[in-house]
Amino acid sequence: MSTEAVRTIQHRIGGVETAGVSTRTARVWNPATGEHQADVLLAEVADVDAAVQAAKAALPGWADTSVMRRSRLMFAFRNLVEKHTDDLARLVSAEHGKVLDDARAEVVRGLEVIDFACGIPQLLKGEYSDQVSTEVDLFSFRQPLGVCAGITPFNFPAMVPLWMHPIAIATGNTFVLKPSERDPSVCNLVAELYAEAGLPGGVFNLVHGDKVAVDALLDHPDVAAVSFVGSTPIARYVHERGTANGKRVQALGGAKNHAVVLPDADLDRAAEHLIAAAYGSAGQRCMAISVAVAVGDAAEPLIGRLREKARAIKVGPGLEAGSEMGPVVTPEALERVRGYIGSGVDAGADLVVDGREIDVRGDGFFVGPTLFDHVTPKMDVYRDEIFGPVLVVLRVGSLTEAIDLINGNEYANGTAIFTSSGQAARTFQRSVQVGMIGVNVPIPVPMAFYSFGGWKDSLFGGHHIHGPEGIAFYTRAKVVTTRWPEETADGSHDRGDLHFPTAV
Repeated sequence: MSTEAVRTIQHRIGGVETAGVSTRTARVWNPATGEHQADVLLAEVADVDAAVQAAKAALPGWADTSVMRRSRLMFAFRNLVEKHTDDLARLVSAEHGKVLDDARAEVVRGLEVIDFACGIPQLLKGEYSDQVSTEVDLFSFRQPLGVCAGITPFNFPAMVPLWMHPIAIATGNTFVLKPSERDPSVCNLVAELYAEAGLPGGVFNLVHGDKVAVDALLDHPDVAAVSFVGSTPIARYVHERGTANGKRVQALGGAKNHAVVLPDADLDRAAEHLIAAAYGSAGQRCMAISVAVAVGDAAEPLIGRLREKARAIKVGPGLEAGSEMGPVVTPEALERVRGYIGSGVDAGADLVVDGREIDVRGDGFFVGPTLFDHVTPKMDVYRDEIFGPVLVVLRVGSLTEAIDLINGNEYANGTAIFTSSGQAARTFQRSVQVGMIGVNVPIPVPMAFYSFGGWKDSLFGGHHIHGPEGIAFYTRAKVVTTRWPEETADGSHDRGDLHFPTAV
């Protein structure tokens, strides 16, 4: 056994890497080999306070920085992220386990939000109305909230933070990020790129940690807003605790995304895209398709195609050429997924492809693509968010039954329909109670200039993430009514009335 010391991943506060007062650490695994590759510091309350105080000290100068200077800095940051896309992707793949092409695509989707933030002069334009009443003008503008915080998940360690802090910073806020402790290194490189782009120290701060750090951010009186992405129970907790402390909170929760396949769909194409949506990133996506709803005669031919394609997926280390699906992120994740597969068998579902039979060299956290048929809504494999490469198929008799099934589920992040009928697609998109809908598109993640978010137990708070709602979340509006009356020759001025003013 090697006795070589592993590296320790530190916080970054006020523009400087630091251990702070942290004495606790967590292991960072190499999911492809099962090796303990690093330790990450776990922040104490004092570390979080130091980061918030650094952000608070930097706030006045940054909020007063002209919108054009902020835009130019975002352009510089954007160019550096693009230049280092492969470096960022390799860090993601090494600690998360996803294949390199998938990690690279994640960085690119985050880069699109930086592209959006580069347009901040246009995005922050207010409104002006001349002569709304006699000699009275009216205008509005938006100002930053203050110190904002982000708490982000392991499954997109680059992309999800990039959905938050570029918009928060571009709108004039300062930021404290608490990324997942499972794959933290990519955020340290992002912090270095911000510094290289010229961002003043303290505008972007990074604290690694667990529940101690989360609670410290939710309770800190100088944190104005918290953005969170994670599981539904934690999203609910973050929203309740944050709002109880007077903070603005957006908390995106879990998902159980359904894809409906009608008999008139191109079944080869539908199966191809369902496989990609279910097993990409080993199913560790909040927008993964985990339920296929086969309508009528689509069921048997669809199952045959899914079986064949699932068995053909090449599973291997994310950094190894030719791998199509990597491992899950930790040994605990591996055991959870394997447990759900056993639960589905025990409940009576038909196990068409068993991912537990996968054989990959070494001690990595691998579980293969798993496919269940004849699943019912009462089974755990249907009800719970497994967050692994498990696709379940439910059979229904009609589109109406499929819509009722989706609307009866507590989650409402994303959904999709595969059909050649425009009328069926229109009925579906108007009737399902879900935030993001795809028509022959299995993972309907909107572009950065739209907003991302679900309904029901997939979102807590009034704002979706990035896009126009991201701008609204990180700013607040002021409306100014102005009048500049001329003084009369005798020095008198217009008379005020006791009644409520109206436009005249």
